[in-house]
Amino acid sequence: KEILEKYHDLFTLQWEGVIGNMCVPSQAEWEQLLTNCSAFLFYGMERFMSHVLLNWLVAMNIPKCRLVILLDLVRSQQSYQRITNSDTHKSCLRIALERPTETAMLLSLTGVGSVIVTQWYTTLQENAERLEALFENLLSFGKTAGQTVHILQS
Repeated sequence: KEILEKYHDLFTLQWEGVIGNMCVPSQAEWEQLLTNCSAFLFYGMERFMSHVLLNWLVAMNIPKCRLVILLDLVRSQQSYQRITNSDTHKSCLRIALERPTETAMLLSLTGVGSVIVTQWYTTLQENAERLEALFENLLSFGKTAGQTVHILQS
């Protein structure tokens, strides 16, 4: 919340979304958020694709969304239990489609212009630092997504 408040004036007056862990967005809410945005940020536990239905996502057309940032792959005891229970009902192929590269490809096929994803499991603190660097470079300095990713890799 601190990072969002810090950069609030630099990005948009129409900020919409779900913040916190009080409720889990429904598939209709995910769809509304993705189709009505120019940029989408997911900052959460486990894999982003474990939160949305694959069949629903691949049928979407979201060309207005120019940038998706997925700061996911954070694991807690509770999230690990949830994902383990969920994965027992999925095929190996379905689980493979939830990996970072495959997720980026699926989002790209739906029309998203650029996708920034976490590639390995991390901590909330490390993702907070990434979010700070992303916002600073994209919003304060006006760097492109590619330039910003290159800075994050350094």
